[in-house]
Amino acid sequence: MCAAFLLRPSSALAQGADNPESVAASPSAESAPAQPADKRIFGVLPNYRTVDGSAPFVPITSKHKFYIASKDSFDYPVILLSGAFAALYQLEDQDPSFGQGLKGYGKRMAASYGDQAIGNLMTEAIFPSFLHEDPRYFRMGAGGGSTWHRTRYAVTRVFVVRTDKGNWRFNFSEWLGNGVTVGLSNLYYPAETRNVTDNVQKLGLQIGTDAFSQVLKEFWPDWKRKLRKNKS
Repeated sequence: MCAAFLLRPSSALAQGADNPESVAASPSAESAPAQPADKRIFGVLPNYRTVDGSAPFVPITSKHKFYIASKDSFDYPVILLSGAFAALYQLEDQDPSFGQGLKGYGKRMAASYGDQAIGNLMTEAIFPSFLHEDPRYFRMGAGGGSTWHRTRYAVTRVFVVRTDKGNWRFNFSEWLGNGVTVGLSNLYYPAETRNVTDNVQKLGLQIGTDAFSQVLKEFWPDWKRKLRKNKS
C-alpha cells in the first residue's frame, strides 16, 4: 500500500492476466531480481516493488518482502506526503476532536503516517510472508496490449496476487492486511469514527488507493519517456 490516504509483459504475461495458471514459476531460482532503476513516481511516490512482468519469475524471501515494506514506509517522501495530507485534512477539519493549530496538525500527520506505515507492513511484509504471497507489482509494459487492457490488469491486482510459487490467486494479503490496518487505526482515531460505516469507508479508500497506485506504476515509465522526448 503506497500513500494510503491519497485524496496507502510481454504477450505471455498478458495471457497470464486472464489465465493465471499459464504463468509458471522458476523453481530453481533463489535470488531476488534487481530493483527498478526509477525508485519514485513523479519523484515522490515510492516505487520499490515494481518489477518487469515479462521477465522469468523469481521468488523473493520474507526478508526481501520486509525490505520492500520498509522502503515504502520510511522513504522520506512518505513523510512529506503525510504532512501534505494532514494539512488538507486540517483545512477540511476532518476528525474535529483532533483540534486545530500545531497540536491538531501533529495528530493528523501522525495518524496519516501511521495508516501508511502500518498498511505497508501488513500488505507487503507480514501477510505476504505468512501466506506465501508476492507483494510486488508485475508490470506488463508497452508490450502487454492496449491501454485499457493494461489499466484493467493494474486495477485488478488488488484482487489477484502471485504466490511464492509463481501461481496467481485471490489477493488475501491486500484485503486482510488493509482490514487489520483499519482495525488498528481505531486505536488512534477519534471515537466518533470507530464504527462499522467509517471503517468500511476507510477500507474502501485504502483498497481504491492501492489500485490507483498500481495504475501509476504500470504507466509511469511510458509517461516519463514521453516527457523526456518532448524536452529533447
